[in-house]
Amino acid sequence: MLQNGLRTRMLALVALGLALSGCATAPGRTTAEDPWEGLNRGIYRFNDVADRATLKPVAKAYVRITPHWMQTGVRNFFANLGYPTTILNQLLQGKAGLALQDTGRLVINTVAGVGGLIDAASIGGLTANEEDFGQTLAVWGVPSGPYVTLPFLGPSSLRDAPSRIADYFTGVSRYVDVQWEAEWSARALEVVGFRADLLPVEAQIENVFDRYAFMRDAWAQRREYMIFDGSPPEPTFDDEPLDEGDVAPAAP
Repeated sequence: MLQNGLRTRMLALVALGLALSGCATAPGRTTAEDPWEGLNRGIYRFNDVADRATLKPVAKAYVRITPHWMQTGVRNFFANLGYPTTILNQLLQGKAGLALQDTGRLVINTVAGVGGLIDAASIGGLTANEEDFGQTLAVWGVPSGPYVTLPFLGPSSLRDAPSRIADYFTGVSRYVDVQWEAEWSARALEVVGFRADLLPVEAQIENVFDRYAFMRDAWAQRREYMIFDGSPPEPTFDDEPLDEGDVAPAAP
């Protein structure tokens, strides 16, 4: 059970979020602006070498030896654990209807889905959603700032990177009293399962000329898609950086 102090802070945060979401604030846009490209590329190369040497082989072995139904169960289980964070951020964004719907998903999958191993809610027609504190800040009008590549964690932005801390402290595992061995084993399994899900996608971009730039731009587009719930606005002239040779419009 959450401590009283933590529960009070969360309720205060939700109240603040509902107040802010009631204001006519345009969501902060996510861009691929990359002023620290040299540093980001260096971290990207480090991540790529570390991944190819360790995580990727483990993920391939996981796919090879683990039955498909078990992989699906693991994916569903960890997705269900993330729903309290999604629901909290939906409330902070003023999406009370979606928060109620996803509370239903959480209850259905936890009870009828055997602790979340089966996505019973999707079978019943309740679609899955995903929200995090980075998206909440965007809805509150905070722009993404420069693109950054985090060691081991990959693509992010100056807005989204520190938001991971808030997501960590709203996660279920943070407040479940289990042995540290069990907690870190579960985290390792979650990471391996997530990496295994990326293997088919990775195969499709293996021959891309500049994988760093491709992943940076794809990440920014995906964040826009998530923040605007699948309907991002068309980019305007001000959203796009000028290419070499382009001339900025004269000031009026």
